[in-house]
Amino acid sequence: MSQRPRRFRYGPWSGGPDPLAPPYDVRAAVDELGRRVLEGSSLREALRELLRRGLQGRRGLDELADQVRRRREEVRRRGDLAGIIDRVRQMLDQALAAEKDVLAHDPSDDARLREMELDTLPRETARAVRELASYEWRSDEARQIYRQIQAMLRREVLDAQFAGLKQALSGQDPAASEAVREMLADLNDLLEAHARGEDTTDRFNAFMERHGALFPENPRNTDELIDSLARRAAAAERLMRSLSPEQREELSELMRHALSDPELAGQLARLRDNLRALRPGLDAQTRARIQGQQPLGYSEAVEAVADLADLEALAEQLAQEHPGATLDDVDVETLERQLGQGAAVDLQALRELERELERQGYLGRGPDGLRLTPKALRRLGETALRRVFQHMTAPSRGDHDDRRTGAADEPTGTTREWRFGDEHPIDATRTVHNAVLRTASERASAPGSLQTAGAGAVARPRVRLQVEDFAITETERRASAAVALCVDLSYSMVLEGRWGPMKQTALALSHLVSTRYRQDALEIIGFDRMARRLSPVQLAEVEPEWVQGTNLQHALMLASRHVRRHPDAEPVVLVVTDGEPTAHLEPDGTPFFSWPTTYETLRATIAEVDALTRYGATLNIFMLGEDEGLARFVDAVARRAGGRVFTPDIDRLGEYVVADYLRSRQGFRRSA
Repeated sequence: MSQRPRRFRYGPWSGGPDPLAPPYDVRAAVDELGRRVLEGSSLREALRELLRRGLQGRRGLDELADQVRRRREEVRRRGDLAGIIDRVRQMLDQALAAEKDVLAHDPSDDARLREMELDTLPRETARAVRELASYEWRSDEARQIYRQIQAMLRREVLDAQFAGLKQALSGQDPAASEAVREMLADLNDLLEAHARGEDTTDRFNAFMERHGALFPENPRNTDELIDSLARRAAAAERLMRSLSPEQREELSELMRHALSDPELAGQLARLRDNLRALRPGLDAQTRARIQGQQPLGYSEAVEAVADLADLEALAEQLAQEHPGATLDDVDVETLERQLGQGAAVDLQALRELERELERQGYLGRGPDGLRLTPKALRRLGETALRRVFQHMTAPSRGDHDDRRTGAADEPTGTTREWRFGDEHPIDATRTVHNAVLRTASERASAPGSLQTAGAGAVARPRVRLQVEDFAITETERRASAAVALCVDLSYSMVLEGRWGPMKQTALALSHLVSTRYRQDALEIIGFDRMARRLSPVQLAEVEPEWVQGTNLQHALMLASRHVRRHPDAEPVVLVVTDGEPTAHLEPDGTPFFSWPTTYETLRATIAEVDALTRYGATLNIFMLGEDEGLARFVDAVARRAGGRVFTPDIDRLGEYVVADYLRSRQGFRRSA
């Protein structure tokens, strides 16, 4: 019986969030990065700030660090690190009270001697426990409590190093104790083989198969097992450092008493030596600052100290303050253990952000590290231009088409008859069509034009081209412009919050020209003490410098060179500045700066204004701020050059510049 072929149906995912969807909107991330870069931050600083704040509902580094701080305070208030001493003291007092109660009912001299021995016990808890090791208890209750003290100390010491041993040893099973000794021997053999550089994969798997129940951390390899053991060993060392000298001595004495089994004590000492050899930094731990009211057992105190060490390390990793810090430095497993799976997912999303920006082509790596790519600049320009157009009315957008026909760029879709001297392209389809219609008309009007050929077939006339049949493609000539946008890069633009809007305006105009008016030639010129040409990428990446000087003369000189390189285009010069000229170039090309401005600087600047005016360039100035010297200067320039002066609010700078460019283009069409 043949099987029917399986059929598959495809459709949109409907089982919850799309598992293949990216964890964030990359374009929104590019917009946020671009905004910060345009405001003067470096790309690395902007990316770092984005990672700190988070994106689209995902926690950033700052929020994760706040959670780590809150968690650290909880751990610090968890309890008293020396609680094991207090607990042993309480149990010992109960045992002594029960023993003395039994002795009080015994009138013998032996009972009096025993009471004297109990009364003369050392006040230190550890020494009292040690001296009572050979005491023969008369009270069954006291004997049981003392054995509980010994068992508790043994469990606490072992559980401080191995998280799963407390439950295994809680039943006083001799077989469990023997299993612990075997585990320690196998563990030390495994660590020593790893220290010799041997491949311990098979040995590790066999060890976990036999003793894995004692390691709830479920390490995946030998290194993770060592890290887990070293974490607890380091916490135990840090705990001892955190106690007073008296408490430290007393706790050490209790631990030595708990490990009275020579074989067990020897294996633990061997383990400490192996861990110190494999993780040499164990002894470099600082004191743990944990203060609380609730007494903690020794293993609980060690776990609290280990948690505190983890949280302090996470706080340092999330701060990203050391040189060369990256998100790869953050221990994801520790973060998940302390803050939960959600925190690890958010961190992983932040890690993938930079890689996703690179993968999609918004970021690239150069000799100086990460930088924005042209694709990202197009995105930023598009976003900036969209914001500009949202505040502009439709008529102000304009176009700059010249409806006169001629030897130009764009076909209009219509044709006309050819005239002598026309150099337009021939429209072959329309030419043949005209010839066919003319021939048919001539044949129809001629007498006896219908003749039969053969068995009644109609003879087909020959089509011959005549001069009047030729048609040409009508084109639309577009006026082009050579636009020089001069933007002030002096430090005052940063201090007054004009740096970002200035960059966004330049990128919006650049995007408009490159996408809608490609026949125009735009050059961006930045100036402070010197002027320089800038590509959109260079403009986006330029950072503020503490340079005094506003060399408008040099900027206009470069603008003049640009418009003269395009003699067939309409020259337009747009200047965005917040201060009067205070610098100019000397004859040898060196910059000269003086504030207040000098007559020589003003004269050199006006000379460039006059040169542009004689060439026929339109010079419009966008004045930012309320500098009185600048106001007097631009008014004089406007009267001299016939240009216009705008004083826009900084939030509307882009709207003013783009609208003026489009308005100028309309003027070119009307004057063409």
